[in-house]
Amino acid sequence: MHVIINNSSMIPVYEQLMEQIRQQIMLGELQPDEGLPSVRGLANELRISALTVKKAYDRLEEEGLVVTVHGKGTYVAQTDTGMAAEARRKAVEDELSLVVSKAKLAGISDDEIREILEMILEEE
Repeated sequence: MHVIINNSSMIPVYEQLMEQIRQQIMLGELQPDEGLPSVRGLANELRISALTVKKAYDRLEEEGLVVTVHGKGTYVAQTDTGMAAEARRKAVEDELSLVVSKAKLAGISDDEIREILEMILEEE
């Protein structure tokens, strides 16, 4: 598992960790039943608090993405393809919502936002 923490980011470290693990699960880089690094091991590797890693793992468990077996570790949860697709769709919607909010704060009109999106879609 590859994780990069940006200590100068305004995003809390546990959220950075959650997002990167979530993304790796959604992209299939982490497979169902695959073990995640131990809380202490990952904390030492990233040079962050074990409590921060535990908080990220707990939140991912609340989302149903991982399962913790006490005394054994934390594993990627089994997910059906429908749920995984819906989770990916929600992640995209969240990102687009953030982009639209930023565009509106910058004074860009709804029509201009649509034009930009259409232009991007044509390029893909």
